[in-house]
Amino acid sequence: MAPSDRPTSTIPTRLGSERFVAIAVLAVLAAVSFLPVLLTPVPAMVDYPNHLARMYILSQSGTPDANPHYDVAWAFYPNLGMDLLVPQMARLMGVENATRLFLLLSQVLIVSGALLLEWVRKGRIHLAGFAALAFLYCLPFSWGFVNFEFGLGLAIWGMAVYLMLAEGPWPLRFVANLIFVAALYVAHFFSLGIYGATLGLYELWRFHHKRAVYPVAAARLGALALPALVLFGIMRMTAGAIGSEGTSWFLALKPIWPLRIMNGYNLTVAAATGLALAISLFFAVRRGVLRLEPAGIWLAFGFALLYLVIPSKLFGTAFVDLRVIPAAAVILPAFCSLSLPSRAWRMAALAAISGIILLNVAVVLSVWLPYRADYAAMIASFQKIDRGSRILVGGMDDKGDPPFADLTSYPMFYAPTLAVHYANAFVFNLFTEAGKQPVRPREAVRNIAIPYGGPVPVGLLAAVAAGHPPPDVPTFIRTWDRDFDYLYVLGSRAANPLPDLLEVLDTSERFVLYRIRRRS
Repeated sequence: MAPSDRPTSTIPTRLGSERFVAIAVLAVLAAVSFLPVLLTPVPAMVDYPNHLARMYILSQSGTPDANPHYDVAWAFYPNLGMDLLVPQMARLMGVENATRLFLLLSQVLIVSGALLLEWVRKGRIHLAGFAALAFLYCLPFSWGFVNFEFGLGLAIWGMAVYLMLAEGPWPLRFVANLIFVAALYVAHFFSLGIYGATLGLYELWRFHHKRAVYPVAAARLGALALPALVLFGIMRMTAGAIGSEGTSWFLALKPIWPLRIMNGYNLTVAAATGLALAISLFFAVRRGVLRLEPAGIWLAFGFALLYLVIPSKLFGTAFVDLRVIPAAAVILPAFCSLSLPSRAWRMAALAAISGIILLNVAVVLSVWLPYRADYAAMIASFQKIDRGSRILVGGMDDKGDPPFADLTSYPMFYAPTLAVHYANAFVFNLFTEAGKQPVRPREAVRNIAIPYGGPVPVGLLAAVAAGHPPPDVPTFIRTWDRDFDYLYVLGSRAANPLPDLLEVLDTSERFVLYRIRRRS
């Protein structure tokens, strides 16, 4: 063999060996990334305990153990992914395990969907799996937006299937789209929006690229949108809903979220990993080693525009714009190509993305594992509550302020909602919003229930009890000392703020349980 032939004969072998190493590293990183869910009975995510409490209500509905304060009211609206699946799964493995399995399934859908989408576009696994793992514990997911996470994973699978059929017979593509639209409508409304926006942009690029005639373009777009339009029409005719009214923009946060998105518990880690990733991508694009396909350019501009124009709060759902970022981060790698100049550069890139993934997982484990004891203490405290009682939740730190500044304190905010199962209690801030959850407070407690909200500042409770309520105090707070039986105060263990009114029943590192004394 001539010397000039040798490099070309060894290059495929070397690339194959490097690809094997990358896939092996990806598999190990995936296993490590799933560990937090496997090791913690109740994952320490802000919304997760509230969702778990609702799953208990749904699973026990119609049984002798059903909670007396809540009814189950189904309607034709979206956002019901876990509400439909978990109670059925719970028959085989219990509610706690079924809810955790649903979360794990959501993570698997995200990672596997990203891999499938990339394989459909490129015929190989390259970037998407690492991107999915890097964002597996980003803000929306680590805060416990579980239905959205499940829906997004399902949406990415739907995109991959649609692109498989994009050039095939239209009836097959229409049926596949119909199935995924129906499933996404049930799972989560904004996941359906991501699915529709992505495929709509792809179809627009395709029409531009192929110079398709307008009737064909209109027919393909119409077939893509028709199932969703029919479902929305049925929802309106049956008085269904997406959520409550309310739209807010919070434009000042849009430049900030990209620096906070990577980690839901540590702002320093989030900023460091986000900046490292952004700078690396910038120089990779500048040097031409990272390229977006033409379809990817359309998608990138579309996602950027969507992020800028969509409200932060839409239909009563918060952080809508924030959800666009992980969606784009998981979808766009399937439309990218990365060609690093040498093996050293490729191994350095592999080490860098692995470091980001492992650092995020380490932060998650450092928060979740200690919370096993905190949640166990909370559950143990329910034994000191009379069954069927009414529970209010307040928040206070050492300075008497609500504990909102520390991100690692957020997973405790909804832990008291688990009393709806362990003590058959009413908890004022259990998620019960029409259009999002099928659980409703009964008439007797509806006036002291809020469908979404965190702990009430203890200073406000003290002012009301002293007869000096602020003019804008919510109605359900004005009579809190008469309407509720127990008060959980979250935060560090401070002195009893109202010793004449509150009797200490239990204390822990993260909460104090009080019995509310009835005034004579």
